Amino acid sequence: MIKPDIEIEDLVRDYPYSVRYLMEHGIKCIACGEPVWGTLAEAAKEKGYGEDDILRFVSEMNEIAEKASDAAEDSNLPKIDTGKLGL
Repeated sequence: MIKPDIEIEDLVRDYPYSVRYLMEHGIKCIACGEPVWGTLAEAAKEKGYGEDDILRFVSEMNEIAEKASDAAEDSNLPKIDTGKLGL
């Protein structure tokens, strides 16, 4: 689950589709070419977003995560055990 205090590194690694969302809101992240360290809330505040905006971001990104998870479960593609790959 995505929370305001999630580290940007973890967000990008665990929810790669969040990169596009962040870019659309002017929040640069590691995968965007400009490394950002700290939390989602800190990065959003640096761009002038307030607490309500951050809570909306978290809510919207969790909705995206849920849809992505549902789509993966509905997919006929074989599941890959990333643990065995060292990921």
